This record gives sequence, structure tokens and C-alpha cells, in this order.
Amino acid sequence: MRIRISRRIALAAGALALLGAATAPGVATANAERPAAAPKPTVVLVHGAWADSSSWSPVMERLRKDGYKVRALADPLQGLTGDTAYVSSYLATIDGPVVLVGHSYGGAVITNAAASDPDVKALVYIAGFIPVKGETVGDLAAKSTPPVPLVYTQVPDGTDVSIDPAKFRETFAGDLDRTTAEDLAATQRPANSKAVTEPGTAEAFRTIPSYSLVTTRDHAINPDLQRFMSQRAGAHIDEVAASHAVMLSRPGRVTDVIEKAARATR
Repeated sequence: MRIRISRRIALAAGALALLGAATAPGVATANAERPAAAPKPTVVLVHGAWADSSSWSPVMERLRKDGYKVRALADPLQGLTGDTAYVSSYLATIDGPVVLVGHSYGGAVITNAAASDPDVKALVYIAGFIPVKGETVGDLAAKSTPPVPLVYTQVPDGTDVSIDPAKFRETFAGDLDRTTAEDLAATQRPANSKAVTEPGTAEAFRTIPSYSLVTTRDHAINPDLQRFMSQRAGAHIDEVAASHAVMLSRPGRVTDVIEKAARATR
């Protein structure tokens, strides 16, 4: 009885060995032919006027946790022409696919800058301006009501524009606590008036998929204007009940839109 069982085991083992030898090359070939997953794109974040790159911090934390490489550029805010060249120069140093994100005035910058870089695979506008060729941010801002309460300061290179600190919270950060809003008002980065007077020179959204997050409690860029620009650009539109400072008050929603755009590039 022992001999019979041993022979059965030996025969079964031999059959399995032969089966393995016959199928192993096919498995290896199938694995070799399976395409490698496309790398996750680098997410490049461009802030707008009256903010700085640190405003993206809660969004960056979430993106990194989800495995994305992130760059938050310091937009000079000195005029659309120069700011576009500045962002374009940094894009040229990044290898691989890019998702380019712009908040507010930063939307105008990415609309121009993306046209110079074939590695930009998606544009994401966060409460962003989306001008067409020949149109200025000032042209668009004039259609937004009520007007933003601005303070003008003469500087060597023209005029700097900032939001009246006393009205900053209600205009820019209505869904943040008062202390945080006051800190943002005190540290806001003014924009040179050329940021709103120099026209757009490219329409990258014509050839690059675009996504837009409209902020419905925004008093810096009217939600209706945001929708108009987004629809005109053919963007995929999401909405959130948030202020202009949405990357600080609702970073999870901002991250969701960016990652939706990123997944579509792979």
C-alpha cells in the first residue's frame, strides 16, 4: 500500500513539473508583454494675487500622501508676460508629465505658460481666471460684481495693488476664522497693475484637457464669471460652497479635482 501511494505521489509530482515547464514560458511572456503603469504626473501649483506658495500647503500635504510629486512656484505677480516666462522656465526643468494648477490670477498664467510645454497634460483652474487671446484679467475682473476693494501703492516699477485689509476676510477668506483671515490680510502679496493690464497670448485649454473648481461663495471672482470662463474653455466643472481661499478652507475638494485631472492623464 505504501509503494502504491508513493508511486501516485511521484506521478503527480512529475505531471505538475511537466505542466509547470510547459506553462512557465507563457506566463513569463505574458508578464513581459504587460505594459508598465504610467508614472504619476508632477503637480505644479501656481498661486494668484494676494497669496503666496504657502497657501497650497494643505493641498500639497494631501497630494504627497497620495504619492504625487509636487512643486509650488512663487509667482512674481509682476505682470502676465513676465510671470508666464518665469513659470515656463521652471516647467522646462521638470521631467515627465505635468498637471498645471492655477488659483485666481494664476489661472491666466498657466493658460499662457502651458502652451510652451508639451509635457503639460492637464490644466486645473481653482477659482481661476481663464482669459482668451487678447483679453486681460482686468477685462474679466470688470465683469465681476461687486468690485474688489483695492488699495494702490506707487512703487518703482509701477503700481502695486492689494486688497483693503479691513475688507480682506469678507472678500477673500469668508469661510476662514477671523485670526487666520487677518494673518492672510497682513501677509498678502500685492500684484503689480501689469498683472491685470497685459493681455493673454495663448489659449492652452484649446488642446490640453482642463478642469475647473468654481467657488460659489466667492466675493473676489463672482461664481457666475467663473462658470462663464470655465464653460467657454470647455473645462470639466466642479463646484464647492467655499470662499476664494478654497485651497485653505476646503483643501480636500481642491485635491480631489487635481487628482481627477491627474488620473485622466495616465
